Amino acid sequence: MLLKQQTIQFSSHSTLYDLIVPKENILRKINDLIDFSFIYDELLNKYCTTNGRMAESPVRMFKYLLLKTIYTISDVDVVERSQYDMSFKYFLDMNPEDDVINPSSLTKFRKLRLKDTDLLNLLINKTVTIAIEKGIIRSKSIIVDATHTLSRSNPFLAIDVLRERSKLLRKTIYTFDDQFKERMPQKNTDNDLEKELVYCKELEKRIENEPSISSIPAVKEKLNLLKETVEDTQENLTLSKDTDAKIGHKSAESSFFGYKTHLAMTEERIITAAVVTSGEKGDGPELPKLIEISQENGIDVDTIIGDAAYSGKENLKITSEQNIKVVAKLNPSITQGNRKDADKFDYNKDADRFVCPAGHLAIKKARGGSKNIGTNQVDTYYFDVEKCKSCPLKNGCYKEGSKTKTYSVSIKSELHQDQIFFQETEYYKEKAKHRYKIEAKNSELKNVYGYDKAISYGITNMQMQGAIAIFTVNLKRILKLM
Repeated sequence: MLLKQQTIQFSSHSTLYDLIVPKENILRKINDLIDFSFIYDELLNKYCTTNGRMAESPVRMFKYLLLKTIYTISDVDVVERSQYDMSFKYFLDMNPEDDVINPSSLTKFRKLRLKDTDLLNLLINKTVTIAIEKGIIRSKSIIVDATHTLSRSNPFLAIDVLRERSKLLRKTIYTFDDQFKERMPQKNTDNDLEKELVYCKELEKRIENEPSISSIPAVKEKLNLLKETVEDTQENLTLSKDTDAKIGHKSAESSFFGYKTHLAMTEERIITAAVVTSGEKGDGPELPKLIEISQENGIDVDTIIGDAAYSGKENLKITSEQNIKVVAKLNPSITQGNRKDADKFDYNKDADRFVCPAGHLAIKKARGGSKNIGTNQVDTYYFDVEKCKSCPLKNGCYKEGSKTKTYSVSIKSELHQDQIFFQETEYYKEKAKHRYKIEAKNSELKNVYGYDKAISYGITNMQMQGAIAIFTVNLKRILKLM
C-alpha cells in the first residue's frame, strides 16, 4: 500500500546533516537541484493505495538506484553504505536514526514498479527541462552517435565475466595482503562454466572465513559484486541466451553481441534524446526519432552533427523539409536512389558494409563503372549465400538456386549535390569540430558508469540502465555548468 500523498517526517537529529554533509557535496547539490516528486507521480498507479502493508517511498527506491549508478556498487553495498554514510541518508530523505531497506527490495522495485514505464524519456526530459530553465542550453545543434553495450548473457562471455570479477577481487585483496595468495583456492583452467562457478563459490567462502580481509570495505565491495554475478549466472544458466540482444559490427573484422544506444546531445554536452535498439540496427535510421524526441524535450534544432552514417538520402530529405542542416560527411555508399526497400538494408559505417534485414553483414564489396564518365558508378555488396539459403526472410530477397546475393547502390544522387556544396562552407567546418564531444560522452558512460556491459537481461532492462546512467551524467553536467 502507498499513501496518496507523500509524508514528511521530522527528527530532532536532522540538524546533524547541516554539520556533516557540506554544501559542495554532490548528493546535496543534486537534492537541491531537482524535485524528485515527479517519480512519485509517475509510479503512483503501480501501487495499491488501500490494501497491503505500507510500501517504501518510490522516490527513495529510485534514489537507491541512482546511488548505485553514481558510485558503481552492488545492491547490497548501496544499502549497507546507507546505514552509516550520512550523505547517503541525506540524499535518501531519511532521518539519521532511520533503518534501511532489505537489498532484495531493489530487485522487486525494478521488476514490479519500473516495468512498463517510459523511464528513459521521462528522465531525459526532466534534466533537459532543468538545463533549459537554468539557461544552460543555448545552442540549436545536436550531436548524434551510437554507442554499443555488450549483453550480460553473451554465451561466449559468461565465464569471462566471472573470471573478470574474481580477478578483480583477488587483485584488491593482494593490495592489502600479498601473502594471501597461498590461501587462495586453485583456479579453474578449463573452459567450463560449472567449474568456474564452483571456483568462485570456494573463493567467496575462503575470503568470508578471514574477517581481517573480508571486513575491508574495498574487498567487501568486490566480493559482493562477485556474489551478485554468481547468483545471476546461476539463475539464468538455462536462459543464457539474451533473446533481445543481437550481433552488431564495430568494424568489418570485429563484432559484438548486445545493444546499441543512439544518442543526441547539445554542444553543451547535455543528452537530449536516446533510443535503445538491438546491436544489429544501423545508426542512420534512428536519426528521425532522435530529432523528434529532442524537439519534444524543448530543443529548437537547426543543425545535426554526426558521422557518415547520418548522411543517407532519407535523412537529408527529412532534415531538408525542416530546414535543418546536416553536418555529416557524405559516404558514397549511403546513396540508394529510388530503391523501394532502402529502409530494409542498413549501412554500417564502421564496417563500411551493408547489413541485410536478417542482420547479416556483407562479406565484400566491388565498385563498377568509371568515375565522372557517363552514368553513375555503382557499389555492389556481396552476401554469404549459405546464410541466405536458410534465412527465414529469404522470400522476396533470395532466389532459390542463385549462386550469389548482391545489393547495389548508386554513388551519387541529385539530393546529395547540395550537401557536397555545404561540406565546403565555413559553417560546416566549424560545426564539425564539435563532434568529438559525443565520443567523450560515450566514454564517460562506459568507463565511469558501467555502460559498457548490460547489468541485466533484455532490452527493457537495458533501457532502464540507460535511463539512470544518462540521468546521472546530465545532472552532473548541469551542476558543473551552473
